Amino acid sequence: MLTQNQLKLAVAQKAIEFVPDDAIVGVGTGSTVNLFIEELSRIKGRIRGAVSSSEASTERLKAHHIPVFDLNAVDDVPVYIDGADEINHYLHMIKGGGGALTREKIVAAVAREFICIADETKYVSVLGQFPLPVEVIPMARSHVARELVRLGGHPEMRHGFTTDNGNIILDVHGLSIAKPVEMEETINQIAGVVTCGLFARRRADVLVLGRQNGVEVIR
Repeated sequence: MLTQNQLKLAVAQKAIEFVPDDAIVGVGTGSTVNLFIEELSRIKGRIRGAVSSSEASTERLKAHHIPVFDLNAVDDVPVYIDGADEINHYLHMIKGGGGALTREKIVAAVAREFICIADETKYVSVLGQFPLPVEVIPMARSHVARELVRLGGHPEMRHGFTTDNGNIILDVHGLSIAKPVEMEETINQIAGVVTCGLFARRRADVLVLGRQNGVEVIR
């Protein structure tokens, strides 16, 4: 029986196959991505560097002497590799458990291909068991929370946490998200929402899924 960490390591190693030579690689955030950064450091001689979705990943990349570029200075990101808190069969995701959802969404939008790396515990039929993170401008907290309640959710402020952008996060419990694209658009249109953690309009192109019987690549 493989541990969750062993499954994460297996997908991190497999993800290296998707990294083209001489590229600037989009790098996400989280425990699975941390393992990917370790693997990336082994081949750093054949890439130009990375763009990162969080301060934490930037520090980790720099510690491995991988050059980190400002996204504004980069015109092409061939591949973005990141994890997910949940992912369904259509490769729609909930992300943002680590709080980096806005920057993750920006890098994903720029990247030509989004590779999601996850272990089998994250693969679900319906999104919403994992609380949906919503990044909110602080002065809009109460307004956004009321609107999220109207949508059937139970928002809770993530206490003691500020995003890299200086905002707060409301984690929305109790949603069963049958139509992720519509839900993403609805929440993103609430005044004061920076973005929500649904990655449905820009879903993953490839899922590298760690299972007990091996790594499965789902497109």
